[in-house]
Order: sequence, then structure tokens, then C-alpha cells
Amino acid sequence: MDNEKVAAQPNGHRSVGYATKFDQKAEDLKAKKGQHDKGKKEKNDSQPAGGYDDTPVPPKPPGYTVKFTFHRATKLPMADINSMSSDPYVVATLYTDLPTRHKQDPAMQFRTPTIRKNCDPEWNAEWIVANVPASGFELKARIYDEDPADHDDRLGNVHVKVDSLGQNFQGIKEQSYKIKKRMGSKRAYLIRGCAAMFSRGIHMSGTLVVSVEVLGKTDTDNGGRMWTIGPCNWSKHLSPMVGRLAGTKDIGKDGKTEKYSFQANQMQLAGPVPASLYHRYVEFKPFVKGMFTATSLRGRILHHALHHQHNRIYNYDRDTIYGSFPSPSQDMTLQFLDLVHYDKGGRIYTYVLTLDGQWRFTETGKEFGIDLLSKHTMHSDVKIYIAFSGEFFIRRSKTPHNEGSTPDLEETHPPAEIEGGPPKNDPPKDPAYYTLVIDNDSGTYRPNAKKLSDLKEYMQKNLPGIKIISLDCNGDKDKMNKWKTQQRERKKAEGKGVVAVQGDSGSISSSDEEDLDDQQREAEGREKQGTKEKMMGKMEEPLDKIKEFRQGDRDREARETADDVGGSS
Repeated sequence: MDNEKVAAQPNGHRSVGYATKFDQKAEDLKAKKGQHDKGKKEKNDSQPAGGYDDTPVPPKPPGYTVKFTFHRATKLPMADINSMSSDPYVVATLYTDLPTRHKQDPAMQFRTPTIRKNCDPEWNAEWIVANVPASGFELKARIYDEDPADHDDRLGNVHVKVDSLGQNFQGIKEQSYKIKKRMGSKRAYLIRGCAAMFSRGIHMSGTLVVSVEVLGKTDTDNGGRMWTIGPCNWSKHLSPMVGRLAGTKDIGKDGKTEKYSFQANQMQLAGPVPASLYHRYVEFKPFVKGMFTATSLRGRILHHALHHQHNRIYNYDRDTIYGSFPSPSQDMTLQFLDLVHYDKGGRIYTYVLTLDGQWRFTETGKEFGIDLLSKHTMHSDVKIYIAFSGEFFIRRSKTPHNEGSTPDLEETHPPAEIEGGPPKNDPPKDPAYYTLVIDNDSGTYRPNAKKLSDLKEYMQKNLPGIKIISLDCNGDKDKMNKWKTQQRERKKAEGKGVVAVQGDSGSISSSDEEDLDDQQREAEGREKQGTKEKMMGKMEEPLDKIKEFRQGDRDREARETADDVGGSS
């Protein structure tokens, strides 16, 4: 009886015993957690979180190699009221049920070139992707109107969904998909609607013509990730105003005159990128995590600023130059050398290699008159995970290198004066004369030096004919600093001075460009241009006076607000 009463009472001895055991177990777990946190803290004190990540690719059976073709679009809305047309391009994103190593891994994307002033554009752009799983895919194609002076207007969406793939898949052959207007620019469709009122031949509903073809089973041991096989597209982005601020010049259309132009480059390398090349940003400061994840107020501001900066540096406009190679070749290597100006001027470049093999690089240097918030973060477009990052430069040997040879970089240009090339003669058009010196000098991602050999092997496959030397920014610090110093000295000897103007706004106008021209002329001892000369210059080269930058977020917010008001009324 007494025992039953004790058991029934919540504060009885038996309940107290259970509570004591529970408390003791909780204390043990708390102690273990404290030891774990202490060890983790000691590890973090010596090395901040981030850098190389050894998470393996999830094992999956091999998938299929699929070719997507974006043929053309019809009856697109008119985004430009002045020309009554659009400058359309397509951004395609591929989704599958393949698990990723981390949820932050970016989805695969593809961008077509821009077709100018055409509401019925024809691209015939191909995108070949490996390891698309048998469970199928969903392809989301977004059509935009390119507008470098403002934000790009979306003209509509198309979704292509395939539930399963196999050797017997019949494919999709030039099928027309109706463009969904719900997410399109209200302003663009308003213009087309007004035009349709006065012409029976103008329709409101446009289409996108797409083909999908299975090329066969992907030859791989692990189908856990997709990659781009080809084609190897490249693009050259020129920004005259940024070039003026940075003090960088490019050869003019006549091949002789030099014009201020900051050049950003993108090259799609053939995959797969080695699975071992997998790095996350390093949390070297408390604000860095918020900047990449956009979780705090400060982080959101920095994230937006870097994303905006990426779009400015890699700005698409009528001066953007496009090209493509079906696969890596010596011609592709020569195109790379042309993008980096061979061995001219002692240039040093900052680069980022994305997980899907897109190589982005621009010239860098402490002497630049423009302040990039974070070079590698800007290049990666604030992506949490990338393959690799660092810096590189080009050197030319006196004679072509042989297979397996190791050229002495002390007898190259830079630093030595070698005949048969820059600065006095044109560079030889043979990759065997050149050496690509590439390193892992990136404080943002801090790539693992042990993975430089994997990077070198991958780059060698994509740039056949050129010699590649990899340097560890820590282990080869003295050699790397020496060679980079030689590059900078050569740049000072062959380059020009920097003229910069400091304004009070985030936008740059044509008057700023004239001020910079006047300062440059004054620095060189020449007279300033008068009104007549300026007018003549504008008449002779009107395209050069077009603004190269967006006018800031205020214009975009005003446009979006106007669209929202128009849609709600």
C-alpha cells in the first residue's frame, strides 16, 4: 500500500531517483558538448572556418549526356520604345533531383548571346551537359531584354520538364513553348499591346523554340554531379569608364590607337572540374559570413553591393564580344592569350574558377585607381562555394618549349627584353612560346596548395600547347613575390599613368569622362579641348559617348514601382 502511494505521488522517492539519473545524464552530455566545443574553438583559433572542403560527391549511377538547343523566339514584346524592338537573350537554369554536396551549391546555368533590335531573334545556341540523371530534369528558360543603362527587363519564362531519360528517349525537336507573361515586364507588354491595337499582324503571345537530344550515356564512374561539356563559349566585356578610373587601356578598332577600357573576361572550360577542387569562403572576419549568406543588415548591404559590382564589371552591352569553340584546342589557347594580351605590359590577373568550369578573370594590381570591395568575391558573384581562385600572369620564352621541358623564367619577357615580340614587335602566335604562371593567392577562399596539381592538370587539358607552372602563395612565397614584382616593374616601364576623378555619387556621367580627358591632356602638357572640338568628337564617334554603367538602384526601384502600380490598377 505504502509503495503504491509512493509510486502515485509525483514527488515520491522513485520519481526523485528517475530525476536524479536524468540530471546526471544531462550533465554528462553537457560536459561532452563542452569538450567538443573547446576542441572546435581551439581548432578555429588556429584556422578560421572555410577554405578546402573534402565533402565527397554523392555516389549515383552514371547519367546521360544531353544537348539543349535554343533555336529562336517569336513575337517577343518591345522593351525599347525608341526602336520599337528588344535586345533579347536567354538565361537557362537546369534542375534535377541529384543531391548536392551542400545546399548552397549553385545550379547550372547557361546564357545565350544577345541579339540586337529583334523581336524574333534566332540564336541556335547549344549547351551540352553531362550526367543528367535518368529521373529527368526541369529546364527553366528566362528571356530578358538587355539594357546596360538600366536593369534588364524580363520578357517571360518557359519551363521544359522531362520526367525520365533513357536510350529510347525520342527527344524534343524544335518544339515551340508558349512564353509565360506573368513574370514579364509590364512596361514591355504594354508597349506591345498598344502596337497590337494598330496592327493585326502583332500578337501578344510569344514562343520559344527549344530542342532536347540525348547523345548517349555519360562515360564516368560517378553520376553524382552534372557538368558542362561544351561548347567552350567566351566573352569579353569592355567598360571604358572603369578603364579610365583603373588606368587600363585596350587597342582600338584600327589596331593602333589605345583607348581606356577595363576588360573583364569569361571562358567556359570543358568539364568536369576535378571533384577535389571544392572550396568555401573563409570566415576571416565576423562580417564575412553575413556577407555571403545575406543574413545580417551589414551582410545584406555588402552582398548586394558585391552582386551589383559583379554585374557592372561583367556588364553585357553592344560592345561585348562573344566567341565559341566546340572543344579545347590550340585555337582556344590562342584566344585566351589574346584576351590577356599575350606578354604585353607585365599584366597580373585575378581569377575565379566556378564549380561548372567558368573561368572569370580581370587585370589586377595595387596601382589601380578603383577600389573593388573584394576581388575574388566579386568575380564569384558572392558564391559560397567555388572550385579555385588566385592570380596568374603570362611570360614569353625566347624559343618554343618542348614537351616536358621546364623553361627558365629568368630568360623570359617579362622581365628580360627578348626580340620577336612585345613591346617592340607583335607577339608570336604559337602557344609553345608562352608560360602561364598560376597560383592560389586568394584570401577570400584560400585554396589548398595540395590541389594545385589538380588545377594544373585541368587547365592543361583546356589550354593545350601552353606551358603551365603552379605556385603556392605560402610555400613558394619568395619566388612568387619576386616574379610578380618583375611583372609590376615591366608594367611601369611599358604602361601609362593613372588619372582618376573622385565624385560624390555612385554613377558616372559623360561630363566626368570629359573631366578625365581634360585632366589627362593637362598631365601630358596638351591644351584642353574646346567646345567645338568636343562637339566634333561627339559627332564623329557618337557610340563612344554612350553611358557604360547603370544609373543605380534608384532608377531600377522607380521602374519596378511603376510596373507594380501599372499592374495593380
